[in-house]
Amino acid sequence: MSSDDKQKNLELLERTAGMTANQRLVVMLYALHPTDRSGAVLETAANLAQLVGMAPPVFSRTRKQVIEAGWLEETERIGHIKYRLDPKRMGENVVVPLRRAT
Repeated sequence: MSSDDKQKNLELLERTAGMTANQRLVVMLYALHPTDRSGAVLETAANLAQLVGMAPPVFSRTRKQVIEAGWLEETERIGHIKYRLDPKRMGENVVVPLRRAT
């Protein structure tokens, strides 16, 4: 992990300071796992829950709270719902500047 990645993770922990420990854990799991081109995490909720020793129903309930707080958003991938961190919450510039056509 590069020092830039470490810094981004520390900043993410700071921005989630008002959340519960489980909510912060869910945010960090989604921040740290590989994603597809849309930014959706490829790992299943069951595997993510198992990774951190959280019961699947607790993980599901916590993820719902994180979605309601605006940290995660749903993306549908051929019948399966996937989740990704909201790029705006991650401090990413999601607006593409317009250029004048020449």
